[in-house]
Amino acid sequence: MTEQVKVIATHNGNFHADDVFAVAALKSIFPSIELIRTRDLDVIATADIVLDVGGIYDAATDRFDHHQKGGAGARENGIPFSSFGLVWQKYGLEICAGNQEVTHSLDKNLVSEIDAIDCGHVEGVQTGVSLSQTISMFNPTWQEEGDFDACFEEAVAFASRILNRFIAAASGGVNAKTIVANAIEKAADPKVIVLEQYTPWKTTVLRLSQDALFMVYPSQTGQWRIQTVPVELGSFEDRKKLPAPWAGLSDKELQDVTGLDDAMFCHNGLFIAGCESFENTMKMAEMALEY
Repeated sequence: MTEQVKVIATHNGNFHADDVFAVAALKSIFPSIELIRTRDLDVIATADIVLDVGGIYDAATDRFDHHQKGGAGARENGIPFSSFGLVWQKYGLEICAGNQEVTHSLDKNLVSEIDAIDCGHVEGVQTGVSLSQTISMFNPTWQEEGDFDACFEEAVAFASRILNRFIAAASGGVNAKTIVANAIEKAADPKVIVLEQYTPWKTTVLRLSQDALFMVYPSQTGQWRIQTVPVELGSFEDRKKLPAPWAGLSDKELQDVTGLDDAMFCHNGLFIAGCESFENTMKMAEMALEY
């Protein structure tokens, strides 16, 4: 059976991050689309999905404009919806394979940011380069005789890659929380949490464990690491430092001080150290607890 082609209409001419990302999002669940960029209302009326043009917001009939009088609503935090946010409200969960936590993370960290800029819901003068500004730079400049539609397709391809990486990062964060929470629950000593594979752990450990002092986990190259738990996210202060005599030592010097024949290094900041073997890294943890 031939896959149905979804006809998606948006406005022609100059484009912004909201319409570009809305199309990128829809392409991820409707692989076969025909994109029409126009302001002809008769043509727009025949499309399956209409976004950022047409003056109508009606999710039931896939009309996603926000330029009409009164806009198209806002989030609880006051950020109004642009076309990207409206599309995300209906299709975000499907785009994120049914994972509500990932869907919410994307709305918080990507979708709502683009909506806020598109709707002028920002405080003060923007500085630096935003993702919305980057997308806008795909438009031909006044000195170029560019094809707006071709440039739009380039921007959508770029946005699709960004969207996929945001989803991958959010999914990785959600899965990491589960792994780390299980490691905390299974820990033989609540002060030393062992991860069988490295996963981001700081947020979950700080949220779930008041007792954890050290994390033990394998490095990407196969050796093992012991790392201190900070007092809070972003802090250089730790709940407990590694032993001061280890500071800045490596290989034989560290092996002589610790008595561990495969000790490899200890950072001068006393927040991370390592051995070749898991067993001796756990002995490092024992020494660090007793120090």
